[in-house]
Amino acid sequence: MKQFREMTDEELAIFYINGNNRAFDLLLARNQSKLFSYILFVVRNEDVANDIFQETFVKIITRLQEGKYVPSGKFGAWIMRIAHNVIMDWYRSQKADKIVEATRNNDLSNIGGDDMQIGNIENQFITSQTLSDIKRMMNLLPPSQREVVFMRFYQEMSFKEIAQTTGVSINTSLGRMRYALLNLRKMVREHKVSLQLA
Repeated sequence: MKQFREMTDEELAIFYINGNNRAFDLLLARNQSKLFSYILFVVRNEDVANDIFQETFVKIITRLQEGKYVPSGKFGAWIMRIAHNVIMDWYRSQKADKIVEATRNNDLSNIGGDDMQIGNIENQFITSQTLSDIKRMMNLLPPSQREVVFMRFYQEMSFKEIAQTTGVSINTSLGRMRYALLNLRKMVREHKVSLQLA
């Protein structure tokens, strides 16, 4: 029998369904950072992200225990779909005229940067400034566009996976990406930002 650490997420999910709680602990450890980053990126509020993250994992546990998980695809995509649905429920619960503002301590600094190869101090400064400009502009995108950009570029999901996770067609996902890129280009022109990594 394989050791737990050698098992895929799908195998661990089946072990958990069959009553092994250690399997779920490892599933949580493997997926919590990526899932929380996604939620935080979309809602832009750490307290709300924590609430949504907890609600997402309650739903994941419930669905696993109810036998609603079928290992036909990636476990990661399945839990992202659940998180997406919880986020959409949260947005629906907000009043239509209420604008969700990013908190001052949530500048998307949890994305990118640290794992990039940087040569010298000047290059590091240019790269840091460019990433900061990109994150600031992405915060101005509508949530559906911000979400597709995050999934595509930061989580390296295919448009098919994005479509499945968000419950829309591939064409809708592509359309959201197109509008996001058009909006970002417009912001770059208007603010005369130079987006060039060193």
